[in-house]
Amino acid sequence: MWGEFLLDVRLAGAIVAGKIVSYLCKLCGRRGSSLPGLVALRFFPGALAALAGRVRHGAIMVTGTNGKTTTNNMLARVLESSGYRVITNREGANLITGVTTAFLRRSGIGGRLDCDWALLEVDEAAFPRVAEIVRPKIVVITNFFRDQLDRYGELDKTVSFIKTTLKKITSAKLVLNGDDPLVAQLADTGLPQVFYGLGTPTRGEEARSVTREARFCPYCGQEFVYAYYHYSQLGVYRCPGCGFARPPAEVEALGIKVQNHVTQCYVRVKEKILGLTLPTPGFYNVYNSLAVFGVGLYLGIAPEAVATSLSRYVPATGRLQEFVHKGRPVYLNLVKNPAGFNESLNLLTSTPEPKDVLIALNDNDADGRDISWIWDVDFERLERCEDILRFVCSGKRAEEMALRLKYAGIPVRKIETCSDLAAGIRRTLDGLGSAVYFLATYTALWPVEKILRRHAEEINGADRLSSLPRSS
Repeated sequence: MWGEFLLDVRLAGAIVAGKIVSYLCKLCGRRGSSLPGLVALRFFPGALAALAGRVRHGAIMVTGTNGKTTTNNMLARVLESSGYRVITNREGANLITGVTTAFLRRSGIGGRLDCDWALLEVDEAAFPRVAEIVRPKIVVITNFFRDQLDRYGELDKTVSFIKTTLKKITSAKLVLNGDDPLVAQLADTGLPQVFYGLGTPTRGEEARSVTREARFCPYCGQEFVYAYYHYSQLGVYRCPGCGFARPPAEVEALGIKVQNHVTQCYVRVKEKILGLTLPTPGFYNVYNSLAVFGVGLYLGIAPEAVATSLSRYVPATGRLQEFVHKGRPVYLNLVKNPAGFNESLNLLTSTPEPKDVLIALNDNDADGRDISWIWDVDFERLERCEDILRFVCSGKRAEEMALRLKYAGIPVRKIETCSDLAAGIRRTLDGLGSAVYFLATYTALWPVEKILRRHAEEINGADRLSSLPRSS
């Protein structure tokens, strides 16, 4: 009795402290997506565990290298549309402090939570600690790519940590990207699993990325044989040595088409096939959607309901966020590793319209101090791309970004450096292209978005769907 009272007092103190910090962050014009959680955990290290235990059905965690924020936010939209009350870290603050902040925002002073599910995007490196505290009921794993080697180390280390953690959480169910051999191997944790992936090859030259992970089988070390790639190491693979191969998927996408910045495809969920229309471009967003269908199988949400919710999805900050400036479309996208950057380059080359591009490269702690990864991005493919009128390189490492473009063979007359973000954004918006693209690393993303809002109006891509034919 006394112990429960003491816990409640400590938890209440942590919540009050966190909420005060959150309020002060707002007064200062800050997002306050992590600091409140940091302060609360300093007051009471058990705050996250105490709050997580008060969610009615438990937690669903999304981890992996790319697609966490979009998948988690898509999932939140679907669950809310299905009548569930959710907690989620929508802004992508995915360390333990950001996860704790998400709970603080929804809790009462005494720790009361009126919530059915906690939907948590979790950084790969933070996953072991957060998962052992929160004990998720469902874990979604999107993909694994090299990302911030100075923080994460090599991929096999990251996969090993996650696999070890999953084996400790015996009650969890998995939703796995079967097209990625690094993810598919997690099936040997013995936990229940749903695989998702693409059912047919749908891409041409753009799938032939030079950035490949997982060339070798994790079980016997022989080199994989691929029937075809979707992007990076994602595709249909088989080990000629031990037979490890891309597993059959319960959820698959077929016939993907991107037109007018809208993505359409068919989705097979077990034996049912239905149309899906996403109000955003980006081949990888199909993967994010498939993961949500996989969670829907566990929760008993009808595939038709999932598709309807996803058709009204609004991208989060920097996830192909769309604006308009003087009648021209403006796109803001996060770039943080070679695989993701190559997909952004696919977007740049997917339409023949003339365009201006800003690349904002920072090397703060959250970005990773080591920027050598930009040399693994396939900028060489842009050498003869006449549709790109100009590159403006900005951010703390603007000069290095410009140098990389020069070595890729892009004409020097097309490359400008402007370390000041505000000046770089204005220069790019003043260009002659009929479309504008802003590609920013993590710590540059929010400043770019804040400045961009002063000059351009954000639009909801879902509004375009009423004028498009539906898949059936």
